[in-house]
Amino acid sequence: MKDLLLITPPFTQLNTPYPATAYIKGFLNTKGISSFQSDLGIEVILSLFNKNTFQKLFEIAYETDAIVTENTQRIYALRHEYLKTLDAIILFLQGKNDTLARQLCTDNFLPQASRFEQLDDLEWAFGTMGMQDKAKHLATLYLEDLSDFIVECIDPNFGFSRYAERLGRSANSFDELYKHLNEELTFIDELTLKILKEQLEEVQPKLVCFSVPFPGNLYSAFRCAQFIKANYPDVKIAMGGGFPNTELRSLTDVRVFEFFDFISLDDGELPLELVHQYVSDGEGELKRTFILEDNKVVYKNDSKQPDYKQQEVGTPDYSDLLLDQYVSVIEIANPMHSLWSDGRWNKLTMAHGCYWGKCTFCDISLDYIKIYEPVAASMLVDRVEALMEQTGESGFHFVDEAAPPSLMKAFALEVLKRNLTITWWTNIRFEKNFTQDLCYLLKASGCIAVSGGLEVASDRLLKLIDKGVTVAQVAQVTRNFTEANIMVHSYLMYGYPTQTVQETVDSLEMVRQLFELGIIQSGFWHQFALTAHSPVGLHPEEYGVLPDLKNISFANNDIDFKDETGIDHSIFSFGLKKSLFNFMHGIGFDMGLQEWFDFDIPQSTISPDYIYDCLQQEVVLKTRPTVKVIFIGQLPLVQEHEKKKKGMIWKQLQMYFHSTSDAYEITVDREQGQWLLESLEKLRPENKQTTYAQLKKDFEAQFEDFELFWYSKQVLGLREHGLLIL
Repeated sequence: MKDLLLITPPFTQLNTPYPATAYIKGFLNTKGISSFQSDLGIEVILSLFNKNTFQKLFEIAYETDAIVTENTQRIYALRHEYLKTLDAIILFLQGKNDTLARQLCTDNFLPQASRFEQLDDLEWAFGTMGMQDKAKHLATLYLEDLSDFIVECIDPNFGFSRYAERLGRSANSFDELYKHLNEELTFIDELTLKILKEQLEEVQPKLVCFSVPFPGNLYSAFRCAQFIKANYPDVKIAMGGGFPNTELRSLTDVRVFEFFDFISLDDGELPLELVHQYVSDGEGELKRTFILEDNKVVYKNDSKQPDYKQQEVGTPDYSDLLLDQYVSVIEIANPMHSLWSDGRWNKLTMAHGCYWGKCTFCDISLDYIKIYEPVAASMLVDRVEALMEQTGESGFHFVDEAAPPSLMKAFALEVLKRNLTITWWTNIRFEKNFTQDLCYLLKASGCIAVSGGLEVASDRLLKLIDKGVTVAQVAQVTRNFTEANIMVHSYLMYGYPTQTVQETVDSLEMVRQLFELGIIQSGFWHQFALTAHSPVGLHPEEYGVLPDLKNISFANNDIDFKDETGIDHSIFSFGLKKSLFNFMHGIGFDMGLQEWFDFDIPQSTISPDYIYDCLQQEVVLKTRPTVKVIFIGQLPLVQEHEKKKKGMIWKQLQMYFHSTSDAYEITVDREQGQWLLESLEKLRPENKQTTYAQLKKDFEAQFEDFELFWYSKQVLGLREHGLLIL
């Protein structure tokens, strides 16, 4: 028996649990409140995609005459091949059947339906990628064929990472969702509720808490809550998470409380603690929580207790989750998207909120972005070590709005200090503080990728967005990351208010150049969406936007609107995405921009060498006295020898530096060489950090002219082999 049952309803990711319940469970541990967590999504997927269940699905589809399309007829005709291979495929994608990869990559092993029509591009998409990745992609296409069969014959609302998402998107009224909840259960509903019933019987909670991060989780959350109300009337039910945080702030529809007793907003730790006390005592104060009183929806925020600081919320706890049963897939050949869907990542947060907090398209009025609070680097690495111990996984995805460079630097130094081997990636702003040296440090600590918003590659629009960067700055920063072998993914936007057709074309030309020069490796275009809690949504008249406002009783986030320019930006969608797909595979750079579109566009006004010229701008590096000097390389092998010239003899040190990929040799006078050796030892991350001024003072206590030594050929060579200024 537990106090709380924490549930992520179907569906989010197949490869790793959404972290919200793990965060909450970690906090509850600090309060001595017992809890059990469940990712219903992966449990339903595993219950659905197995031989026995699909045997039933094929029978149901046949008996209901649902097999009508050419695609589903082919899948049904090959049903015995699907049933023969399905369990083995799932085991392979769980990492438990690796030898199957060789079979998967041979012709005629897997049954193939419409998803395999893209197979002609397999070698092009994957190049010389390993057999395991190709096999995962083929296995993913196989599962997507079966998913299509479910959608066409069993349940049109099914999706691997979302369920009935349409019902949760822009649902200003509760009417449509409520109507569906009063219809018969679907096959997937029955699977979900069967698993839920087993958990309720085992855990016997007083309070069930649903974390609903996305619209695609909403329907299942309501369906589960409906089941609990009908069968376990004494159990109270709460909802929190990303969806209510952004969409349900204007909630007034009393029918929602036929399903839920509490709906909390923003940071969940304190609100949930108070809800737990309220359920235990039958009354009490609440924090940012909707309840039903006198048949009216009431927002209760009467607790004066402040929210917990990040150092007080504990380490995420992934226990109870089926960590060895998640399924890694490779849906499309996009490097960043493969990180999302392939492999299991421990999720952590470097800092609460966004340290920039100004972008006009973003929901910066909401607390989860507005309130910025970083976690101390030492505590962050403590949490990393705790999760490695608990999960056996050393991969980390930091899910920040934008990880701050200063904290990333401190985190990287702490990782190196503790001599840990981890792999990590995060979201950033492309700001100038990401110097080449910082990027090298991040790489040394295990950083493999960053994603960031270039948005519209136009300096006018970047200024209007208040992004705080320029296109030239983005180019220089992405070059720094790329040269450190850190993959760069860029979020790209079109259709921002007042954007002209010319600016869209010019933005595409900028993106083309960034990919052609190889300083961005992955990207994704999306059309601007107007949200209620962004500066544009709050003050549309300042941005030339005409919002189509509706009466709100349920969800309120995305707002329909017209741009005063009258441009239909959606016509650019296909051409932008098609060109980007080609750029990511290193082709199409010599094609005219017009060739990507089936309607006339103007010529770009951007110089064909614009980005190249941005990279040629000389960066004047004046070393500030307060900067830290760090050495992350290996100490050298040293030989002493004598040099004779014109009858004079002096002693030198020959230093041989080795890295994992190359070797480097320098020769210095013996006295300065001995000082350099001692200094490199002191400059290692595990020692107290040394400033440039301190290093200079120490040198000049024995020798003259530190700047002459610092900018010598020998030291400049070391700057490329682990001697960093941060």
